[in-house]
Amino acid sequence: MPRKEQGWVTFQTSEDERKILEEFCEQSQRTKTEILRELVRSLNQHTWASISSPTQQEKQEDAYIQKPDIESTIQKKSLKVSSRNILKGVVKRVVYGAVNSEVTLEIIHKVELISIITRASAEELELSEGKEVYAVIKSNDIVIARE
Repeated sequence: MPRKEQGWVTFQTSEDERKILEEFCEQSQRTKTEILRELVRSLNQHTWASISSPTQQEKQEDAYIQKPDIESTIQKKSLKVSSRNILKGVVKRVVYGAVNSEVTLEIIHKVELISIITRASAEELELSEGKEVYAVIKSNDIVIARE
C-alpha cells in the first residue's frame, strides 16, 4: 500500500530546516512525528485570516527579522495532575549547580519547601525569585525518625 494511503505526509525541507527540527527534537526529547503532529493540531486554533499568504513587503521584512524559536510558537496547555498534594508557593531562592538546582519555595509565611530539580528543568521553567509556582508532591511513604 502506498505511503499516502497509509496516512504518511512527506515534504522537502532545506538543510537548515532539518537541522532546526532535529535540534528541537533533541532538546525536547520528542520525535519528529510528535512535533509535527502537535504543529498540525495547533493549526485548528488559528483563524484562516491569520494564516493568509504573506505580501511581498512582509517577505522582505521577514528577511530582516529573527525568526522565533519553534518552541515559542507551540501553544502550551495547562496540565491536570493526578497528585493530590499540590502546594502553591513563591520562589524564594534558586541555586544553580552544574547538573541540578536547589529551589526554595515559600508556601506560606515562614514555611519553606526545598526541591532539587535538574538545572535544565529550572531553566525551562524560567525560575527566579518572586515567581509564583506549584510544588507537586507524589510520595508513597513518609519516613519519620528520632534520636
